[in-house]
Amino acid sequence: MREAELWARMEEVLGSSYAHAWADLVVMAELGGRSVSEAIEAGLPFKKIWRAVWAQLELSETLR
Repeated sequence: MREAELWARMEEVLGSSYAHAWADLVVMAELGGRSVSEAIEAGLPFKKIWRAVWAQLELSETLR
């Protein structure tokens, strides 16, 4: 997964403007206590970040 795909998926489920705010504010244990933005900056794999987002938002299996 590439960064553009991660953002596209997040924008699809959260909306284009809210996705970026959510990415800055929500901290997840699965990302080592980081927000999505911090995880990207730290170089975590985008697929790992998406899986954490998917779990946090309790999205359907089809969006995994």
